[in-house]
Amino acid sequence: MKRDLVSIKDLTSKEIDEIFNLAVKVKANKAKFSKALAGKTLALIFQKPSNRTRVSFEVGMYQLGGNSVYLSPNEINLGVRETVEDVAKTISRYVDGIVLRTFEHKNCLDMAQAATVPVINGLSDFSHPCQALADLFTIGEKFSRFNPASRKLGFRLKGLTLAYVGDGNNVCNSLLFAAARTGMNIAVATPAGYAPDEKVVKEAKEAAKETGSQIKITEDPLSAVNGANVVYTDVWASMGQEEEIEKRKIIFKYFQINARLLTNAAAGVLVMHCLPAHRGEEITGEVMDSKNSIVFDQAENRMHVQKAILIKLLG
Repeated sequence: MKRDLVSIKDLTSKEIDEIFNLAVKVKANKAKFSKALAGKTLALIFQKPSNRTRVSFEVGMYQLGGNSVYLSPNEINLGVRETVEDVAKTISRYVDGIVLRTFEHKNCLDMAQAATVPVINGLSDFSHPCQALADLFTIGEKFSRFNPASRKLGFRLKGLTLAYVGDGNNVCNSLLFAAARTGMNIAVATPAGYAPDEKVVKEAKEAAKETGSQIKITEDPLSAVNGANVVYTDVWASMGQEEEIEKRKIIFKYFQINARLLTNAAAGVLVMHCLPAHRGEEITGEVMDSKNSIVFDQAENRMHVQKAILIKLLG
């Protein structure tokens, strides 16, 4: 039976652990997995431009011995030239998996339902699962402990606190689900009116009951960052919200990740950003280039984690 990755909320804690453990092996030994997906082809259907998502999936698929086909917005014109369902049914006849980067999350749901091959959400307005999985994998790496008995790298996420400061967007939603599934604490600080979806928070808190994750939603960035091990931010206006940029610059003024805000965090706090970054807005260049920043580590890990996902779903 085929599996899709549309949202992290659809993954169990065990499945996330399996992805992380496989990503450790894939990252450590590229040659060992060089034929893992030999003869397989991945379609990349993108309605939105991309840097990290496209390159990491294309290179990752190549390193696994497979091929990828990129379909730009003008080539497909999803939902206009053809329905999502017709595209899914057609492309499924040619390829072994589909990555969809789209505006509306409904497109991911419709694509997954109609396709006969695995569908991976490369970003939607609701969810960015591959990003959040790579983020938590990166945090796990930084706080991991090697177990000599099992000779395995034990990812430490439980007991750590991630503070997300900024817009309650798709990345924030996915981080909430991921933290809840792994037992990591998360504090989200957004301006009034920009909090994550109430349904997302409710579902995350339900999942957190099983793992012990503590979830906090606030409008005070100082409170969210207090004692945090990791501080995370994203752009204040996502693609499709360009007309709101100037308005949001005023509203989000006090939600910038800067050296002063980080003094409230735990000693040795790590700083993350899913990129692209608008330096001087949601994060200062000083912080992004500091020794505390693991921004480019998390960008690299997109490829390793996605390779693990591809092996799980297409292998």
